[in-house]
Amino acid sequence: MDAAVIEPSTFNPMNPPMIKLAETPAAPLLPALNANELAFELGLWLSGLESFLNIRNHSLADESRAKASTRDWTKEFHLTHSTLLLCSGIVFRLGKAIKAKHNAIEDDILNLEPEEFDVSPEEIFKLASVLKDAVLLSEGLLRAAPLKFGEWTAWSNSLSERFRQTAAFEKLILSAEKTGEQFLPEGLRRILETKQLSFSTEADLNLILPRFAKILKWLAVVEKMLVKDEPLKPSLLIFSRIREQISEMMNYVNNRLLRFSDESDALFGALDGASYAASIELKKVYNHELAGLSELRQTPLIYAKIETAFALLNDSFQLTLINFAQVIAPEVQPFDIFPNIKTKLDQSIILRRELWKILQEVKKAEENPDKYPLPELHKNLTNFDSGALRFLFYKDKETVERFIEEVLITTSKKDLVPILHRFGAYLETLFGQINMRVVLANHPFEYQ
Repeated sequence: MDAAVIEPSTFNPMNPPMIKLAETPAAPLLPALNANELAFELGLWLSGLESFLNIRNHSLADESRAKASTRDWTKEFHLTHSTLLLCSGIVFRLGKAIKAKHNAIEDDILNLEPEEFDVSPEEIFKLASVLKDAVLLSEGLLRAAPLKFGEWTAWSNSLSERFRQTAAFEKLILSAEKTGEQFLPEGLRRILETKQLSFSTEADLNLILPRFAKILKWLAVVEKMLVKDEPLKPSLLIFSRIREQISEMMNYVNNRLLRFSDESDALFGALDGASYAASIELKKVYNHELAGLSELRQTPLIYAKIETAFALLNDSFQLTLINFAQVIAPEVQPFDIFPNIKTKLDQSIILRRELWKILQEVKKAEENPDKYPLPELHKNLTNFDSGALRFLFYKDKETVERFIEEVLITTSKKDLVPILHRFGAYLETLFGQINMRVVLANHPFEYQ
């Protein structure tokens, strides 16, 4: 893998160092953005690096000391190296954006967007220099693979210390977090602006809601990576930061609950529910879905796990914000806060209905394979495959597709029965999972 190289030159504050960025799976070429968007993107990835270099977040799961000291840590080095390359590319583009803005100011061009970050060109240059050195050192270490726990500890501590001594590093992370704190849905903003709240409730919400908004902003970046089908392993660094954000939020909420004077208050119930839900989802995501993901090689499995981890956290925190909104305005509907929930609800209702129909057809065919018209079963399965199946998570979709393919190609009814039995058992379990989706909580299924 080629490194990002900074051309040696005399530093000019108006002319940041040039960085040549080779194409790598984790650092795709990005479209031109303005300085504020670039600063946020850079701050987000730097925050992920900071968290990932923390030994507690290395693999997003607790490991025994014996296992940590014996396993190969080269995958973590590769992830760090890819992100360093990505950050180097963003620094270059940020330098160009700052230079273009200074040129516009010199040409008396008005109506420029104000910068939301306080980082000087000199500080950008110093950060670029640190990234260049880190990339070169990282390449050297990767040539010595396999790498063990001792090398990872020394490397992560050294790089973290170097970053902490760079002013732009802390400033960009702080700026990105402030941007994230503004990521509240418009519907919730309107409620907060129009409803009369008690002083204590307003003070609590002003301190708590930005923490949830920041988590959702980081998750939105993961969602964008899923939609654009970008390489997903680097998102582990974002999930590392999200883990710290969730833990910090839970500590704050739990401390606030201990000091709450009225436990019958609706806000107390919402806070208690938020803390409990976050603890449950934290375990599901980080102890199961993302555990050991850095060592996986199969792209479909990586996609499935990242998609599930994103959905679990995103849906949980969206529901939490809806609960807060309904504490203020009980008449509020979920899709008033998050319009996409209406789409999720409609899709889930269709999926559940069609899944139930297919389950009944599979059971009938299994019970009486000699009399059941197989062409009709094939037609129903094909229609489901091209229709409602797309509303499933990737990991479930792939399994259902394999079952459908087995049924379609099996001509012997004797061989077909055990396949239908396994398929029916899987569909029954899947139907139960779909029925537990959050958006279907107020829409019970009417069994025919």
